[in-house]
Amino acid sequence: MRAGAINDLHRLTVSLRGGFEQQARCQLFRFIGQLDAYSDKQFLEFIEHHRLSSSALPLVLDLTHIDFIDSSGLGALVVLAKGCKERQQQFLLAGNVRVMQIVKLVRLEQFLNFQPDLDAALGKLPA
Repeated sequence: MRAGAINDLHRLTVSLRGGFEQQARCQLFRFIGQLDAYSDKQFLEFIEHHRLSSSALPLVLDLTHIDFIDSSGLGALVVLAKGCKERQQQFLLAGNVRVMQIVKLVRLEQFLNFQPDLDAALGKLPA
């Protein structure tokens, strides 16, 4: 079950764009560009603005098109994962090799429920 493209990407900063799609089984966010100290606040604000706070649907982040992530971006991911855990909401992160290297370097792949691509992340969703 492959998610279709999120066509409406919003410019969050000069180097980061984001999109949101409410799906039947999850809340899907897709980001393109750089997730770093210059964009982490806008990243979190975009998710909080579009996320359905009353929904228990899993939160899926597609970072497969992120070119760069630094410690601030990683911190933003931890904040999201921790918030989902507190709300007992499933959190899944799909990323590319660059994102995977950073996540594995700090040994957060299990905490962030890291998946190698969007198909793998969507495959982890309850039926």
